Amino acid sequence: MSPLIAPSAEPTAPPNLRTLRLALRDGAETTVHVAAYRRADTRARIVRLPQPEPLVDWCQRTGTPDALVGGFFVRPQGRPLGELRTHGIQRESTAFDAPWHRLRACVHVDRGEVAIAPRTAFCTAPRGDLLQAGPLLVRGGETAVHAGEDPEGFSAGSRQFDSDITAGRYPRAALAVTADELLAVACDGRAHDEAGLTLEELATALLDLGALSALNLDGGGSTSLVCGGQLRNVPRAQQDRVLPGGRAISTAIAFAPRP
Repeated sequence: MSPLIAPSAEPTAPPNLRTLRLALRDGAETTVHVAAYRRADTRARIVRLPQPEPLVDWCQRTGTPDALVGGFFVRPQGRPLGELRTHGIQRESTAFDAPWHRLRACVHVDRGEVAIAPRTAFCTAPRGDLLQAGPLLVRGGETAVHAGEDPEGFSAGSRQFDSDITAGRYPRAALAVTADELLAVACDGRAHDEAGLTLEELATALLDLGALSALNLDGGGSTSLVCGGQLRNVPRAQQDRVLPGGRAISTAIAFAPRP
């Protein structure tokens, strides 16, 4: 896989947004959108949307200029899948199947500070916000996903998803923590000129961007990155079928300047 290479910059794009073109080892290519937020200047929070709606619609309705799709959900009702906490309160959700519910990684936000780690790294009832998703992509500055391994049971427990999310290339989203930034990342896919990424390829791309830790979030047609008030990726439900505005989602990670 070649280094991430930036194409011509969009004149109206926010300065913290990069749109990169990634060449894969088999000759395929895909577009990766990266919004970077200085950790010292940014307050992140996990949001449970009042009702499922496309992320860009929620952002425009609430005046939230920057957000990334959050965790998985159960269709058609949109109930969050995996543990969810906001303001220290456990919210209604459908638990991951046992024993994976105790293992799958989370993003934890406490007073705006973000940590990404396996669920076992956090106490039973942590304060602040917690969103369980996965799998863990990067840990300690090294890849945490390897072909043929399934430590968090996403392949073994694929019955709770539309498909085995560990198999193949898809549009994907991830949150990464670097030494001084939070990276909200979304890759395109499901088009003749947009291959998407495997989990291993996504982890490698995040390492190239300086990730110390990173978590896979909901992908496929739910993949959504809003930066500067606009949806920056191109969500597709199926091959070459664009979803204008993206799929209705249930949770998000929002970014705002620290007060």
